[in-house]
Amino acid sequence: MDPNYTPPPHPFFAAYDILPAPLPTIEEIATSQDLLKASTGRRIVRVGPHFIVKYGMNVDLKKGQNMLFVRQNSAVPVPTLYALYSHHQEGKKRPTVYIVMENIAGESLESGWSSLDPTAKSDVARQLRQCFEQLRQIPSHGYFGGLGRQQFDYPVFWTDDEGFRRVFSGPFDSERQMLDAMVEKYRQINRNYNKAEYYARVLSVAIKNHDPVFTYGDFQRKNVVRKSDGTVVIIDWEAAAWYPSYWEYVITLYACHWNDDWQFWVPKMLDEHLNEFGWMIMMFNELWC
Repeated sequence: MDPNYTPPPHPFFAAYDILPAPLPTIEEIATSQDLLKASTGRRIVRVGPHFIVKYGMNVDLKKGQNMLFVRQNSAVPVPTLYALYSHHQEGKKRPTVYIVMENIAGESLESGWSSLDPTAKSDVARQLRQCFEQLRQIPSHGYFGGLGRQQFDYPVFWTDDEGFRRVFSGPFDSERQMLDAMVEKYRQINRNYNKAEYYARVLSVAIKNHDPVFTYGDFQRKNVVRKSDGTVVIIDWEAAAWYPSYWEYVITLYACHWNDDWQFWVPKMLDEHLNEFGWMIMMFNELWC
């Protein structure tokens, strides 16, 4: 448990006076024709002009918990969370989780970035740097992991073997423990003993002395909406957690695709960590599954 963090009540419902309209019912959510995204056990729909709802048996409460945490501890623009609850359907083994949040009107940077001129891009970069600086200023809770000392669910830490989940996925009390877990996972999935011994010997020497900072964890243009007045809002907070200070930069470049000028602008939003980037990318390529 994390004594510095109190999770929101479950179910959670925002005060009635901040709702833009009555909350959508379960039936209205299920019958919405405005489907934004769907995968196994998860759906994201728009319900009317005000609400986005993520729901399903594979939806994790942590997205809503992270949004509330960031709103309570910073001025980073995030969608307003209106409701967070579960519903047990007859005949189903697991409940359906519902996250009801504000619909942010605007265009994602994924679709709009190429049409922005350098002045507009510079303004976006300035706003996003302020956002990340505010996240880093949230006082550390002293461990590496999800809010409330939850495990990491980033793929390089994930395993379907429950016996190894605590070893590989954390939470971790130190950066050294986190790096050792990555090496130990490599041992389990790769039979190259000598290479594993090399990583065990050098990784924690090459990368050390980084504190845990609150990290968004999935900084891609698809997760940033630019409103008509030019202000930006960061959406989809499911991956946020306490990571080493270099993690945001590494993950951002790892997912940048290298097909336009995005990499040129990343250092204007995030501090660069060149040594850590090289080592982590090597480990990601070893561990990605």
